[in-house]
Amino acid sequence: MPSVSAHVAITLAAHVDHVFGVMGNGNAYFLDALTCQTAAEFVPVRHEAGAVVAADAFHRTSGRLAAATTTYGAGFTNTLTALAEAVQAHVPLVLVVGDEPTSGPRPWDVDQIAMASAVGARTYTVGHADAAATTVIAVEHALTYRVPTVLAIPYDVATLDTGPVPHTPAPRLPQPLAVRGDFADGVVREIAAALARAERPVLLAGRGAWVAGAGDTLGAIADATGALTTTTALGRGIFPRTEFDLGVAGGFGAEAAMALVRQADVALVVGASLNQFTMRFGDLFAAGTTVFQVDVGPAATHPHVGGYVRGDAGVVADAILRALPDAAPSGWRESVDVRAALRRDRGNGTAADGRMDPRSAAARLAELLPEDRVVVSDGGHFLGWSNMYWPVAAPDRIALVGTAFQAIGLGFPSVVGAALARPTATVVLTTGDGGGLMALSDLESAVRVAAGRGIAVVWNDGVYGAEMHLYGRKGLATEPMLIPDVDFAGVATALGAQGETVRTVADLDMVAEWGARPVAERPFLLLDLRISGSVVAPFWEEISRASG
Repeated sequence: MPSVSAHVAITLAAHVDHVFGVMGNGNAYFLDALTCQTAAEFVPVRHEAGAVVAADAFHRTSGRLAAATTTYGAGFTNTLTALAEAVQAHVPLVLVVGDEPTSGPRPWDVDQIAMASAVGARTYTVGHADAAATTVIAVEHALTYRVPTVLAIPYDVATLDTGPVPHTPAPRLPQPLAVRGDFADGVVREIAAALARAERPVLLAGRGAWVAGAGDTLGAIADATGALTTTTALGRGIFPRTEFDLGVAGGFGAEAAMALVRQADVALVVGASLNQFTMRFGDLFAAGTTVFQVDVGPAATHPHVGGYVRGDAGVVADAILRALPDAAPSGWRESVDVRAALRRDRGNGTAADGRMDPRSAAARLAELLPEDRVVVSDGGHFLGWSNMYWPVAAPDRIALVGTAFQAIGLGFPSVVGAALARPTATVVLTTGDGGGLMALSDLESAVRVAAGRGIAVVWNDGVYGAEMHLYGRKGLATEPMLIPDVDFAGVATALGAQGETVRTVADLDMVAEWGARPVAERPFLLLDLRISGSVVAPFWEEISRASG
């Protein structure tokens, strides 16, 4: 007779095709059923946080529901940072875990429901007779609210016989949030009229616009009004007309491009929360700019917003496009040199301390990395180099796992999820030495899963750069901010990768050689970039100024 664990595995496998995890006492029977009785693929990683991270990156780069699994107790508590990141980034995934028996906690058990709740994740616990139905409810919750959901299997319930797996209905998902009421209709007409008469209109889109499928409609609004476009870091590539796109708004943006955004007289923001980084700590738009926002939240998210519409980005964008009056485009975007505005400082190859200039390395890598790529990123000061210099084709071609929760150490397992979500693309990880060391256990996972089409770029400057460039400047002791020299290339080689120590920009030419080889003959490539820690990313300069 099928067990409770089999009911969970078979029901979940109807909605996911990959489950990332680490096996233990609490999920052993679930994994046995998943492997032997379903077509879903179990993908082992080496740390429980990596299981959630891999599932997170899988969703961000495929759009599909993701799943992860761990055992109870210490296996579950290891997931909490990654789980908090997924909650704050609105990533739908299901985390299947073991849990304490129904008879009560053992000495090594903890209150997993309370811990999950503390980071914003709801737990559903399966019983003897409702395992399949509860699994569908967990899937429905994750997809409806776009959050991770924990699905717990009590230890003494996991192996109970419970009869044939019942038919379960498909999850019932809400329809896109539509524009409702005369007031909202009035704001839509106001936005359309303002854009039509604007002399220097700008459209800013975030990941919410991508999730809603609003890219083409926003592109049509830009064409009709002559607007320049810009995006959040997570919305890059959403606009179809790249020749009029100013790139990322905020600290990752080129200074001349951001100066053009500041000239806007009307700005429409769609599917973006306008956090402090996108807004350049309040300096993105000039004081006289009329700013409208469209999002699914209950209210505008920044005091600079003068008009707000709550609704699905695609639905509202379509309404704005229909409401646009017949008028000639402003002509502003044709009058400016977007390409010149996007130029970056490439550095001089070598910084004053004799180590490689990270700007030069980033610019050269932009020329060498395969065009068909997905970029996955850890958190840290190095974020400035990849986000400023490496173009991204679409929002599902980049995953910044860790930035929502301001975490580091989630980089290497991101490669695993993205590689399986995009089985023909090259996955490029960008990570620092500090975060790279935290996630080192899943370097093996990345090497194993992404062999032939995985590249890890480690910005190795021997320091926790974010802390050094903020607190070191304030005179705090720098010893805790330093990282002894680490041979990442050597570690990667020991794990079966091709590890390369890169000390000059010319050393990067080997990336082209690696890419020219047949995929089957290429190992995972790790570039240990020995960069200077003295070059500060512009976005971090903004943060430092704002921090006083």
